[in-house]
Amino acid sequence: TDKGDDGNNIRRIDAFRPTYIAGFVQDRFTFDDVIFNIGVRIDRFDANQFVLKDPYSLYDIKPASDPSVVGLAKHSDGSNYVPGNIGDDYAVYVDNSENPTEVLGYRDGNQWYNAEGVGITDLKPLLETANGGIQPYVSNYDDFKTNRVNTNAFKDYDPQVNVMPRIAFSFPISDEAYFAAHYDILTQRPQNLNLVRFDPISYLSWAQGIGGNFSNPDLRPETTTDYEISFQQKISKSSAFTISAFYKELRDMVQIINLDFAFPVKYSTYGNIDFGTVKGLSFAYDLRRTSNVRMNVSYTMQFADGTGSDASTSSGILSQAGQTNLREIKPLSFDQRHTFITSFDFRYDSGKNYTGPIWFNKQFFADAGLNLVFRAGSGTPYTRQSNITPTADFTTTANSRKVISGQINGSRYPWQFKIDAKIDKNFTIKTGTKKNGEARKEVYANIYLQVLNVLNTLNVSAVYAATGSPSDDGYISSPGAQSSIASKVSPQAYMDLYRVAVDDPDNYSQPRRIRLGVQFNF
Repeated sequence: TDKGDDGNNIRRIDAFRPTYIAGFVQDRFTFDDVIFNIGVRIDRFDANQFVLKDPYSLYDIKPASDPSVVGLAKHSDGSNYVPGNIGDDYAVYVDNSENPTEVLGYRDGNQWYNAEGVGITDLKPLLETANGGIQPYVSNYDDFKTNRVNTNAFKDYDPQVNVMPRIAFSFPISDEAYFAAHYDILTQRPQNLNLVRFDPISYLSWAQGIGGNFSNPDLRPETTTDYEISFQQKISKSSAFTISAFYKELRDMVQIINLDFAFPVKYSTYGNIDFGTVKGLSFAYDLRRTSNVRMNVSYTMQFADGTGSDASTSSGILSQAGQTNLREIKPLSFDQRHTFITSFDFRYDSGKNYTGPIWFNKQFFADAGLNLVFRAGSGTPYTRQSNITPTADFTTTANSRKVISGQINGSRYPWQFKIDAKIDKNFTIKTGTKKNGEARKEVYANIYLQVLNVLNTLNVSAVYAATGSPSDDGYISSPGAQSSIASKVSPQAYMDLYRVAVDDPDNYSQPRRIRLGVQFNF
């Protein structure tokens, strides 16, 4: 309510200034050949801002314990009472907010009840009874009539305290094998400030009867529970084989939601409603340095499924009239089913351990080596599109509505393959002069030549959903686009520029890159 010198409201909007405190304690000890690593981490997150007391209403709704409610609670048998299963703090809904004549239902959070106290998921009967819409029994109706935003509708954010135990243990099964397992709980604060920051302007719009997509300053941290067990078997004096099984539970993930019966008008926001699981197996072979060679080979098979890959996954569904906050298990966008990684390192030592060629009485390849990394992975999911849309022309709105073909994330990108190489050699540079028996200072230098994507493989990282091609969305050659193209000032110029725009380099991985560098350590 502060006003400036001109008499107008200043409407100051504070910065987003959350407070975050964390601490942990951990201990590692051995008991009967079993090595334990046990700890606990405690996080406290306070968004330090206003949040709505009730996300369904910008104005206080009378609770079921209010004396005025009993007289309106009419039942089919003619009696007046609030059902016994309705809590005193349940929100009350009537036929008319200004002049109510009967109670039509109750609400506890997201759970709705009819006038008889029976839990319901379909609100259509209440809408029909109310001749067009149920309304909350608001206590400050004058604020609603004058489109005012009252601070009574808000409260301070309740700080979130997360306790995250972490337990790991391992023990030898024999002289050549051991077993290990761990259990972790991890949390992550909301990362996208646009989704969590308190925005007073959106509530002013809401008071004017304007809906939309609002942020939710009351979002909670997301939680991941991680389980893993592994078994390692010695194969030789310098090599071992490891097999691991892992399982992760993703909870309280952020997803867009609709609040269809919010007051004064429905709107969309974000809630901690998504969940998912990641499970899989991993196999690894490790060869320690043997005759100048060190090698690691691993393969991971993974299944990542959940109700949403990001906070806007359900936006297309919720934009359809009459759709509710339905959730369906489907592959997540990072579900890479197969992953292969091989690291090969060939390196010569120096001095008496040098085994390489000697040229001109010098250990020419001393402290030099070659490292190769091979990576291959199956494609991640994307959603196929059945109709052609002008994805490269933001000025064209005709026929731009996308129609899903099959299921969400029901298609896959192509496999990815890449080889990286690095050749390097270490040098020791002595500086200064030797004085009083003290050795000269030494500077260690490493000269390297690194080649990323050695074969210059053209990996496809994104495609157009209608064609499955990274370079063509199908619009220029589609029959439905011909009349629109013909109406342009220069159809040929339009097609040429469209083809340039649609062939997006971001749809491919980076090409071969060569780096020559020197690193000094002193």
